Amino acid sequence: MTIRHPDLSVRPLRAEEWDTWYDVLDVAFGGAGEAPEERALWHELTEVERSLAVCEGERIVGTASAFSFRLVVPGGAVVPAAGVTMVGVLPTHRRRGALTAMMRRQLDEVRAAGESLAVLTASEPAIYGRFGYGQATRKAVVSMARGRVRVHTPERRGDVVLRLVDPAAELARCEELYARLATGRPGMLLRLPGWEKLPVLDAPQSRGGFSALQSVVAEDPATGELLGYARYAVKSEWNERGAAGVVRVRTVQAEQPWVYARLWEFLLDLDLTERVEAFNLPADDPLLHLVSDVRHLTPRLVDAMFVRLVDLPKALEARGWAQPVDVVLEVTDAFCPWNAGRWRLTAAPGKPASCVRTDEPAELELDVRELGSAYLGGTSLVALAAAGLVRELRPGALEPVSAAFRSGLEPWLPHNF
Repeated sequence: MTIRHPDLSVRPLRAEEWDTWYDVLDVAFGGAGEAPEERALWHELTEVERSLAVCEGERIVGTASAFSFRLVVPGGAVVPAAGVTMVGVLPTHRRRGALTAMMRRQLDEVRAAGESLAVLTASEPAIYGRFGYGQATRKAVVSMARGRVRVHTPERRGDVVLRLVDPAAELARCEELYARLATGRPGMLLRLPGWEKLPVLDAPQSRGGFSALQSVVAEDPATGELLGYARYAVKSEWNERGAAGVVRVRTVQAEQPWVYARLWEFLLDLDLTERVEAFNLPADDPLLHLVSDVRHLTPRLVDAMFVRLVDLPKALEARGWAQPVDVVLEVTDAFCPWNAGRWRLTAAPGKPASCVRTDEPAELELDVRELGSAYLGGTSLVALAAAGLVRELRPGALEPVSAAFRSGLEPWLPHNF
């Protein structure tokens, strides 16, 4: 594809160019560089056949790629999705149409591959709205003062023992538990081979004064069955009052509420620490209801994953629905015009959905960006309408459709990409 500046063009990346291509991405993100371990893992995970280079002559000046993800959607179905990633343009070549050209070619290729969705995490969220991406998941960031917060333990259904382990040595068992949990919450990713390494990536130069990654597993004392696990690191600090260490929690996973609570009890009771931090919890994480005083969590919600419907009818037919819905949507989509127009969506819980073009009068009007925001069930169409982003054309149409889109649990992305 030729960009509006004739000296720039977009072409597929060649495997032997990866290091040069990734160096361009590094410069586009400030040039701080990455630890060798991190760079090596991203090299391993890069799908070269899905990677693009913007070139000035033969010189690479822009980058973009996509991962082949399997995304959990409301109802528990797993949908192929393109994980848009590694997007950057050299500061000397901005505002020449390079990003728009990469987005154009990438979404065309996603559509040709039969994927109905594209997803991304945004370094600058304002950039991607114009390409039809809507904020679909949020994450909770919490900081807790040790000694000021107690965890309520739900009724126990058995015994549990905690054991410190090498995170890498227990990775296979933990991934099996993660896979069982993943289909229960929209937004989670079923990790393909190689991706299991990301949650335990622990480059020494990236620790920022924290310890090596640590892991504690919760097991059934009789059978040794893995019931849950937590990964964390500790930063030793001291002040005039004594020990003031910080526990940084990377993840806590468990199938049973009482096991989940027990792992948090452990994290909130580590010696020589006074604060526990977690930077990626679901917006409705059980911890918010287990603690004795939620005010001591100081929770803050942050944007996480953005969703773009590439094949609108296929995407809407793939997910489950919370209640029956029969509505005609008038959709605008300036960047992918094949989605624009009037669609009749008919769906009910546990039944196949139908989304087909129609000439019937529209009942709701919205942009594809707002459909992306609502797609995983975490953003209310009623709330978007209150912001003027969804328009109710037939009185009474909005609330039942909004309720049908919602999911029982808030969607959550377990890690960036």
